[in-house]
Amino acid sequence: MRRRILLGLGGAAFLPAFPKPARRRWVHTWVSMPQLTEPNNLPPPPFTGAASVLVDTTLRQTVHTSIGGSQLRVRFSNAFGGAALPITRAAVALPAGGRAGASGIVPGSGRPLTFGGHTSTVVPVGAQVVSDPVAMPVTARTNLTVTAYLATGQQTLNLTSHPGSRTTSHLINGDHLLDADLAGATPVDHWYLLSGVEVLAGGAALVIVGDSLTDGRGSTTNGNDRWPDQLLNRLPERVAVLNQAAGGNRVLNDGLGPNVLARLDRDVLALGAVRWTLIFEGVNDIGTAAATDTAQQQVTADLIAAYGQVVARAQARDIDVFGATITPFGGNTNYDDPGGLRERSRQTVNAWIRRGGAFDEVVDFDRAVRDPAAPRRIAPAYDVGDGLHLNPAGYGALASAAFKRLRDRLG
Repeated sequence: MRRRILLGLGGAAFLPAFPKPARRRWVHTWVSMPQLTEPNNLPPPPFTGAASVLVDTTLRQTVHTSIGGSQLRVRFSNAFGGAALPITRAAVALPAGGRAGASGIVPGSGRPLTFGGHTSTVVPVGAQVVSDPVAMPVTARTNLTVTAYLATGQQTLNLTSHPGSRTTSHLINGDHLLDADLAGATPVDHWYLLSGVEVLAGGAALVIVGDSLTDGRGSTTNGNDRWPDQLLNRLPERVAVLNQAAGGNRVLNDGLGPNVLARLDRDVLALGAVRWTLIFEGVNDIGTAAATDTAQQQVTADLIAAYGQVVARAQARDIDVFGATITPFGGNTNYDDPGGLRERSRQTVNAWIRRGGAFDEVVDFDRAVRDPAAPRRIAPAYDVGDGLHLNPAGYGALASAAFKRLRDRLG
């Protein structure tokens, strides 16, 4: 504990200096990494037309909060839209039964959103909008419903979304913003247009930058059992855990979503109250580089240099940066080459993460989930079946490893 020196005639006396209560500020309680929607992930007919989407559509979505607060704000993103995004009306509410993925809401719990005092807004191409504060207390680690109605839809097929929601959303024609039930709505397991929910709180945020292993491929739809979710449940309620991951994402090159070096400002540095960030990426860079000596040596060197860039840019904003080792992919059809060149790259990068000294702390995810009898592979109890992704138990092992390593820093 820090001490405060009190000077007087009798000399110096040492009194405990108790930390001041954290001031309330806007902290994200939930985020999703915006992406350009692939054609197969666009809303199903009739919600996607020849040249427009979500015309005369109510879109109801649930999100899982991490930190609680006394008020909330919602962010809508048009980062990848091909035209302006007109939102006719929007509201927040409590989901029926408190369930993730629920189509219904608790009657009377709905609160309209406004934007500069207006009930509607237009989000310019490439931009986002933040709603006005709503005096609706938010409980930590619960589910929240956000509903939007688009009368004219968006006049483009370039739609901003997060396909890997692992949470069910609901679409229905007509304005049903505050209807308690959306009977006959079409379910889709994607998030559209939402990029964040903020609360007025006294905590701080950990932002996790990752790929499908953090986005939760292999986790339970509407179960909120990705490894960041399971880590959240182990931490004090004053810590927000924000999942800025997307399946297929890479550190060096664009894939499904912008590369890490391109999105770091938007997804980490621009968020309020961020105290820590953890990067758990690189497997897709190694796995998509050619299985040749030249290509793998290059991607290894480039990854190590990129991690250094992330650390330098984040630490310049007084954000502690944690690094996680890359987990095994032995037996994966796409990434595990017969000559073991990609495995060699993984081992080289992991050795640098462990001993390079660049990160403020290192979490050894490789050690947490590898098979002791075959270290190139995920332990069978954790493998979802493709040699690359994890099941909920495997994600629990990652959460446990992160908690054991980081609890003193995040406590």
